[in-house]
Amino acid sequence: VQLVESGGGLVQAGGSLRLSCAASGFTFDDVAIGWFRQAPGKEREGVSCISSSDGSTYYTDFVKGRFTISSDNAKNTVYLQMNSLKPEDTAVYYCAADISRPCRGADFGSWGQGTQVTVSS
Repeated sequence: VQLVESGGGLVQAGGSLRLSCAASGFTFDDVAIGWFRQAPGKEREGVSCISSSDGSTYYTDFVKGRFTISSDNAKNTVYLQMNSLKPEDTAVYYCAADISRPCRGADFGSWGQGTQVTVSS
């Protein structure tokens, strides 16, 4: 199992970025792909999740209405579209997978290396 994130960068507040998580080593039959983030000095927190089996999505409150998770199962890639970015969104963003469960009950055992997102004020 391999997960590779891309798409991070520096953006001004109010701007947008789209993160990608390219997965390999497994098929998107019934998996959960989650996005997490960790800011300096803070604990890692969950951001969003998508279940490949039915496309159900989940968001943490602080990104609802601003971030959208989606997947292209044919490309084994999950995206996180981030709009209306705020300085407090600055963090390293990671994608993670549970290759045997949907989002509800997922135990994310496989992680990417992360991509830095920096939002300037």
